[in-house]
Amino acid sequence: MLTALVLLWLGAFLLFFHLRTRRPKNFPPGPTPVPLFGNLLQLDRTNPLKDLDKFAQQYGSVYSLYIGTQPAVVLTGHKAIKEALVTQGVEFAGRPHTMLVSHLTQNKGVIMANFGDSWQEHRRFALTTLRNFGLGKSSMEQRILEEVKYICSLLEESAGGKAIDPQYLFHQAASNIIASIIFGSRFSYQDEYFQTLVRTMEQLVKVAIGPWAMLYEVAPALRILPLPFRKCFEYFEQIKQHILKVVGTHKMSRVPGEPRDLIDCYLEEMEKRADQRTTFEDSQMVTLLFDLFMAGTDTTSNTLRTLTLYLMTHTYIQERCQQEIDEVLGAREHVAFEDRSAMPYVQAVIHEAQRVGDIAPLSVFHTTTTSTRLQGYSIPKGTIVIPYLSSALREESQWKFPNEFNPQNFLNENGEFVKPDAFMPFSVGSRVCLGESLARMELFLIIVTILRRFSLIWPEDAGVPDFSLIFGATQSVKPYRLCVQPRTPETTKKSQ
Repeated sequence: MLTALVLLWLGAFLLFFHLRTRRPKNFPPGPTPVPLFGNLLQLDRTNPLKDLDKFAQQYGSVYSLYIGTQPAVVLTGHKAIKEALVTQGVEFAGRPHTMLVSHLTQNKGVIMANFGDSWQEHRRFALTTLRNFGLGKSSMEQRILEEVKYICSLLEESAGGKAIDPQYLFHQAASNIIASIIFGSRFSYQDEYFQTLVRTMEQLVKVAIGPWAMLYEVAPALRILPLPFRKCFEYFEQIKQHILKVVGTHKMSRVPGEPRDLIDCYLEEMEKRADQRTTFEDSQMVTLLFDLFMAGTDTTSNTLRTLTLYLMTHTYIQERCQQEIDEVLGAREHVAFEDRSAMPYVQAVIHEAQRVGDIAPLSVFHTTTTSTRLQGYSIPKGTIVIPYLSSALREESQWKFPNEFNPQNFLNENGEFVKPDAFMPFSVGSRVCLGESLARMELFLIIVTILRRFSLIWPEDAGVPDFSLIFGATQSVKPYRLCVQPRTPETTKKSQ
């Protein structure tokens, strides 16, 4: 009798799962899912990108996977990604509601916010405020160049053969630049408050993009248990309290009409809308600030680490960059962002580091806001959509040297800088990364200043360089150590 009940229960479970994971009519094809896990067990947990490539070869540039019992559509190659996110941008502009990070932020802010009026208003506010605070203008250049002084000072201290890990240095610098926009001032790298905030964010990200987060999403029944994914909510609450403390100080000290930073601007916007029905309120502000801080840190610092690694190990590329920098800047004290148009080779090297660094391989997941069609397939409303950005950055038909680090990927036959359509490290469309303009300015000003003052050297005892990437929501090269040697006036003259 017990055996019969068990078999009956098992049969009912399998039938239920089969019905839940049966692909809708005319849905994109894909591999057969298994109970509970969907297709997750068919993906390499440490790095699923090769498996995604294999499925694309088998099923085409638009195919489907099951994340647990949830169907997801994978977009492969720049044409499929652009058709969905640009041509049909509104239909593909949603965000998932079931992910751990969605529940952390309650779909507020801008990154994980639901598509609609609140998201549009907050995105417009963030872009306008960043622009008003000098994004693309000299005032933002000064913020970045001020931070570069601290980078160079620390590099100067390590000069003479002492190898350092640049991860901490670049991460702190990127965090400080975005902090100066949000909080109105930079922090000392040893500041206890700043260290606690950065460290808590790092811990949150580590859990939020790890295997425990995946378990949270595929097995909702386990969410009540005291498993590691619950730590994320503790970390987020700590970050929230840190931000609210600064907001409280701003409320007491700000002068109306004279905003010092993004917090002041948000408080002014709340006052303007006080008599209206509005989504501008403290919890939205906290999540928006969190979004900007996160988006403006890991992506830039990881790209700088990738760029530095390749410059150290490809000395002829480093020397050609230094020659171009010396020729353009001459005796001028500082570089300016507008100098990039006169430095096509440096521009090509920076963009190539973004391409091979492949910082956000799967972007941030989208969902469809309505039932729609893509390349002849029917995709129901609410379907998870995964823009596989890596596939565009490595697309063999789009790059002269898709599988190696080569600045020629961004130079034409006349040595002029060109940017292929497949270059989309920040994604594309209405959900393109808010910090794209800031990141471009940071990368250019920081690396040009460093290369002008230092030669980057691979440590003699470091062995063979490892260019492989650690997979994650934000990918990075493996830890390494860096040596620098100050460039003398004689060295500079020789490169001119």
